[in-house]
Amino acid sequence: MAAGEETRRASIELAKEDMHFSAAHFTIFSANRRENLHGHNFFVEARAEGPINSNGLCFDYTLLKARLRALCDVLDETLLIAARSPHLEIQEEHDEVVVAFADETLRFQHRDVKLLPIRNVTVEELAHWFTDTLTRDDCFGSLSVESLTVRVSSGPGQWAETTWQSNANVHATGLRDPL
Repeated sequence: MAAGEETRRASIELAKEDMHFSAAHFTIFSANRRENLHGHNFFVEARAEGPINSNGLCFDYTLLKARLRALCDVLDETLLIAARSPHLEIQEEHDEVVVAFADETLRFQHRDVKLLPIRNVTVEELAHWFTDTLTRDDCFGSLSVESLTVRVSSGPGQWAETTWQSNANVHATGLRDPL
C-alpha cells in the first residue's frame, strides 16, 4: 500500500437459499404460558466486514458459508429446546428428553431434540446462538473479520439480527416484525 493510502474495506453478504433449517419449537412467555409446539422454516443470513487485503479479498468467505451451512444442518429437522430457560426442567432419561413446564410433562425421543444453550427459542436468541457459535470457532479466528451480523428469520417479514465486533466485545440487536 502506498504511503498515505487508506485501507479499503468491504462487506460480504451471505444469503444463500441453502442456509436454512426446519425445526419445531415453542416460545415461552411466562412461568405458566407457552405456545403450542409448532415449526418454522428458518433462514439465516450473514454480513461480514473487514479490510481488503493485498490480493483483493477481505477473507475466504467460503469458510464462513460452509460453517453457516453446517450449523443449519445441525438444527435441521429437530425440536429446539431452550436449555437455559428458567421455566423448564430438562432431564435426559435413556433415549428420551423429558421437559417439565408448569404442570406439563413433555417427552421426546432424544434423537429428535437439540438442546441449545439459550433462554428461549426465539429468532432473537437464535441470532445470538449463530453469532456466538461462529465467532468462537477456531476457523473464524483465522479470518480478518472485524464485524459480523447474523440475521435469523422464522418467516417472511419476521427476523432478528445481532452484530459482533472484534474491537469492542459488543452485541447490537435489531428486531423487525413489519405489519
